[in-house]
Amino acid sequence: VARRLSLRKHSECHSMAGGKAIEHLAQAGNRQQHTFRLPMQQYRNCDFSFSGLQNLVNRVIIQKEKEEGIQEGEILSCVKDIAAAVQHAVTVHIIQRTYRAMLFCIKNSILSSKNATLVVSGGVASNQYIRKGLQTLADANNFALLCPPPRLCTDNGVMIAWNGIERLRAGLGVLYSTDGIRYEPK
Repeated sequence: VARRLSLRKHSECHSMAGGKAIEHLAQAGNRQQHTFRLPMQQYRNCDFSFSGLQNLVNRVIIQKEKEEGIQEGEILSCVKDIAAAVQHAVTVHIIQRTYRAMLFCIKNSILSSKNATLVVSGGVASNQYIRKGLQTLADANNFALLCPPPRLCTDNGVMIAWNGIERLRAGLGVLYSTDGIRYEPK
């Protein structure tokens, strides 16, 4: 969403990662200006998916670009409101799915209802709006919430890639032959 909104071109966000830029702009936005249908409401499981939400947001952006008479890549006047609405929808989706997982774990005796703990890490755990929502969920269900400090909440993709590098170096079955494989950055 940050890439589609061209937030690297926004004067307040040019040096921020996408998630941080969305969070920053959302603080001054009105989430009620746009309502995005929550993903996967028909599925009663604990899975997360954001592709449907991304498609909905993209359609709103295209519509707003037409209304404002601007080209893709230019900054919309309503960018803060879109950021706030997206951040809220993502947060509600995460809370709903996490709540289902908590109930599933308690019902199936995977977790004790005493001393139960919800641990949130990775890039999403650096978002204070999401953290507050998860803290409210944890408090309402007598769970402790543990999150690393935001400076340690980096993208899990980096950790996964590093693990892959270490496994490749150790010969632990990542690849048996690297012949003919080209490595390209995004």
